[in-house]
Amino acid sequence: MSNTDPVRFELLAADNEYSQYLVRDPREIRFVMKQLAAKRSLISAYPDTSPHFGLTSIIVPDANNNELVLDVAADPDINAALTAAESVNCITQLDRVKVQFQLVSMRPITHGGAPAFAAPLPDVLLRLQRREYFRLLAPVSHTMSCFIPLPGGAGFHEARVLDISGGGLAIVAPPIDAKLHPDMEIPNCRLEIPDTAPIQTTLRVRNIFRVTQRNGSELLRAGCQFVGLTPANENVIHRYILKVERDRASRVSQ
Repeated sequence: MSNTDPVRFELLAADNEYSQYLVRDPREIRFVMKQLAAKRSLISAYPDTSPHFGLTSIIVPDANNNELVLDVAADPDINAALTAAESVNCITQLDRVKVQFQLVSMRPITHGGAPAFAAPLPDVLLRLQRREYFRLLAPVSHTMSCFIPLPGGAGFHEARVLDISGGGLAIVAPPIDAKLHPDMEIPNCRLEIPDTAPIQTTLRVRNIFRVTQRNGSELLRAGCQFVGLTPANENVIHRYILKVERDRASRVSQ
């Protein structure tokens, strides 16, 4: 078990544009598995919903019976849990793109005289591509909030901003998350950026992820696009991003 748990993302809903994150074509899935095997990419394997994981990698990306062959983990207890699990959530990176997939029916085998695992190729995988816009992770020292109007004129919910770019932002989904859905537009949102006047904007929901953080807690992350954002307000956002990045660079150089 590692003590540097990666953050897990599960795509719950997305509009047509974000369907590119989900790969279902068996040929594409095989291609990704072959790349992971060629690069010996380390994979964090979580048995079922456990917060504990073992590190493995793909040895054979596509055996004759459409199976993967993977290394065993260093921890025997984790290996036993992976064997007993109904499903195993696998998280890795390929050329700095996060890749996540689920394996079922993992079983212990011997490969090349060494212990290994075999599992059927996944039916689908999640691949989080690079963003069109430079996206700034919201600094802890400068909390950003987006006030989302509640149904029925019941006021606003203050949603924490997780990241932001000139094209949109991601927020912690408010208690009304069950009513959020891809392509939904939310007018009259108020974005509050430190040291600037509030920005009024409409948000269009593009995707909803369940995120399991390193401490095991979960949150729902709603990725949203700005709709009708004025050039002046877009410039405000870009100036803020540049300021934060300059401040970070200055601290690093000291």
